[in-house]
Amino acid sequence: MSGQRVNLAKSAVCFSKNIALPDQEFLAAILGVGAVGVRDKYLGLPTLLARSKMETFRFLEEKLLERLQGWKQRTLSWAAKETLIKSIALALPLHVMSCFKLPLSLCRLLDKHVARFWWGDNEGHSRVRWMAWRDLCRSKHEGGLGFRRFEHFNQALLAKIGRRIIMEPSSLLAQVYKGKYFPSGHFLSAKARSRPSWGWQSILYGRDLLEMGLRWQIGNGRSASLLRSPWIPQMQLDPPRYNPLVLPEGGDPVVAEVICRGGGGWCDSKLSQWFDPLTCRHIKTIPLPRQNQEDRLIWHNTRDGVFSVKSAYHLAVSLDRRKGRWKSSVSWMDKTSWIRLWDANLPPKLKVFIWQILNRILPTTEALIEKRVPVHPRCPVCWGDQETMEHLFLDCPVARALWGYSGLEYLGEGLPRQTFPVFLKKLMALVSEPKLLMRVVAVLWRIWRSRNWVVFEGKQYGFPALMRQLSQQVEEWVGLPRDATQPRREGIGQSGLLNPGAGIVCQWDGATRKGSHSAGGWVLYDMAGAVFLASGIQFPGIDEPAVVELLLLREAIFWCLAHGFTEVRFEGDAKMIIDKINKAEARDNQLGAVLEEVIHAVGSSPGFSVRFIGRSSNRAAHLVARKALALCPAMIRLFDFCAWLLSRM
Repeated sequence: MSGQRVNLAKSAVCFSKNIALPDQEFLAAILGVGAVGVRDKYLGLPTLLARSKMETFRFLEEKLLERLQGWKQRTLSWAAKETLIKSIALALPLHVMSCFKLPLSLCRLLDKHVARFWWGDNEGHSRVRWMAWRDLCRSKHEGGLGFRRFEHFNQALLAKIGRRIIMEPSSLLAQVYKGKYFPSGHFLSAKARSRPSWGWQSILYGRDLLEMGLRWQIGNGRSASLLRSPWIPQMQLDPPRYNPLVLPEGGDPVVAEVICRGGGGWCDSKLSQWFDPLTCRHIKTIPLPRQNQEDRLIWHNTRDGVFSVKSAYHLAVSLDRRKGRWKSSVSWMDKTSWIRLWDANLPPKLKVFIWQILNRILPTTEALIEKRVPVHPRCPVCWGDQETMEHLFLDCPVARALWGYSGLEYLGEGLPRQTFPVFLKKLMALVSEPKLLMRVVAVLWRIWRSRNWVVFEGKQYGFPALMRQLSQQVEEWVGLPRDATQPRREGIGQSGLLNPGAGIVCQWDGATRKGSHSAGGWVLYDMAGAVFLASGIQFPGIDEPAVVELLLLREAIFWCLAHGFTEVRFEGDAKMIIDKINKAEARDNQLGAVLEEVIHAVGSSPGFSVRFIGRSSNRAAHLVARKALALCPAMIRLFDFCAWLLSRM
């Protein structure tokens, strides 16, 4: 015996509703424990699920409201509110949403409470809604702030359970549900059955999303259905259009039907019989392994093919948009401009400030009047023209003085001034130096702060004071440490071709022509660093650079193996592919089957290694690739790449 005892204070007994209340109390008294109540919870989850799921999960709303009301909104900046919402408010129901489906009405109620906190609503007083909540929930690269809607987040979390059941069939969770709901079938084809538990209904709700993101990665093509399974990357959400006249009676053909026997690639004649020309082009871009590999299910929406809640959430949002249920407005700015803003080395509150300007939601008097707020239309600083963003940041005397003092007025010369957001976007694109961008934003922030001092505090500082504050502000911000999330440029090493101990060196590079075809070339150097072979190859119908680089490396590896080279160092500038090979990481949405083949070939040849070099060190292979791309297909095998290359070097 272990000597452990049951903790009666933490124990409870659950009774069926068929047992009378006096009997329940009598039995509980004998056992020395209490009875489970309707609103009791264990490990954060309700112990009993009532018929009304809204009442069962009502405690989530109460918990969220308690937390939101405990924060002092007046002392919080927009950036602070964003952090609190993302790190605390949206995370409060995370555990429950990972286990159960929440009622749609509750999800929308939680969204409403978070939105009210964001806009600063008080008891009985509603603030101006400058943007719809659905627009704020767009990603930052789409002009939103990246908040998450509870409905989609809930489904993405439940899809993770379904993914676990598929990937870990021996787990206790998978075995319990399999034994009850799909004892002789597969999880993806399981039905709800009669009177299913709410937990199983929740998992099926997540499975609906999971099925939309799963895709077959083709190996030998014997497992994936040719017509019913999602296996064409470009047509993940749209079924392929096929010719019903060639459909075999009573059969469900597999993808292997359109693969040449012996691993020779796609069979053009069969593809043209089954599918239309566009679908055929998409299929031909799928790389096939030379060796026999099984088809496998991967997650289409991540680069490595591994499920993530984040990608599942974005898939749920995109599906909702396709159905027309989530009609968010489209940002006028392109993705690159938003990335430039959020990647800038600026304090968070300034990023949100610039975001407000670019989204045209800065509360100037012009914007307030549009929202039917009774304010005087003139500029509160100079009492000249109406306070538009153009006047406030460019034409107001305070603005002109600060721009002149900063010495940055020359930056805006020649830029269009039809609206200030457009002007600012072009100005940010023009300013590439981080410290210069910091000074530009500092001027804008100081103009806005001086305006707010006049409006809310009745203070109007003189120009010397404003200029002194601007100088102090710039000095403070320029000294900020670089954000840890900022990308850092790494130094590029030079190739060691002339190292006699390096053995044979094979450099490769690819070239693509969008919408047409691609080509590649590799160059072999001897131990003295002299070119002794150059070769080029074309890949019809493939225009994805990563696929081209990997297929080309595979060709070079198998060529070296076929010709007896055992000590070869392969060098290229495809860093992502090289890192995956060196880490033996075969998980990749697009390259998986071929990548696994290359990793195996390199790993089974002790004298083979793969190394990254910079583009400048890979010039010879680049020249061969560009030449191969320009040649007609009939000339590829006849052209002497080695002689041509030596004449160019």
